[in-house]
Amino acid sequence: MLALFDLDNTLIDRSAGLEHWARGFVRSRALPREAEAVVGDRLRDRANPEDFVSLVAVLGLNDDPCDLWHEYVKGVARSVYCFTGAREGLESLRGAGWTIGIATNGAGDIQRAKLAATGLVPLFDGICISGEAGARKPKRRFFEAAAAECGASLRTGGWMVGDSPETDMNGARAAGLRTLWVTNGRAWADGLREPDAEAVGIAEAIEVLLGTTA
Repeated sequence: MLALFDLDNTLIDRSAGLEHWARGFVRSRALPREAEAVVGDRLRDRANPEDFVSLVAVLGLNDDPCDLWHEYVKGVARSVYCFTGAREGLESLRGAGWTIGIATNGAGDIQRAKLAATGLVPLFDGICISGEAGARKPKRRFFEAAAAECGASLRTGGWMVGDSPETDMNGARAAGLRTLWVTNGRAWADGLREPDAEAVGIAEAIEVLLGTTA
């Protein structure tokens, strides 16, 4: 059985890692405390090299945007960590014969840096990143690429585990996958079709998978 996992705020705590990095970045440039919010707002949903062109202008920095991007990649990779039970749960899935993969939006260098820093890479049969795949969630083409990276096909079904109702849940459902939403303390949004299952965190989500054979 195939299980695809989102990375940010599903397996790893990107939000906390970004806050930690932004705090240190602002201090290193002797910027006012309010600059933390500016950086966080710009990079909260996703981060790409182009974002640092805007931040240089908004914050009045003299840094080269390309240098800042590389500083961000290294700094955030050092700041993120796996949620409790993520690694052990993935190991249990592999032991139970599941095929597991990463299906994440983002730039390839930052996503691979985070995966390497957290030591998760060896646990996956395939890693699909939108910046490398040429398509983003919720596009069906992305989920096709993610399954293919794992040596699987959407035709045989599987699960998508993630925290985003729109990109993870709706996109995966349209691609023919079953959906497992990691709530992170949130309520499901009205008007959206509910996921097939939900769990409060990644450890609980993996328990759901281990308890099903379909």
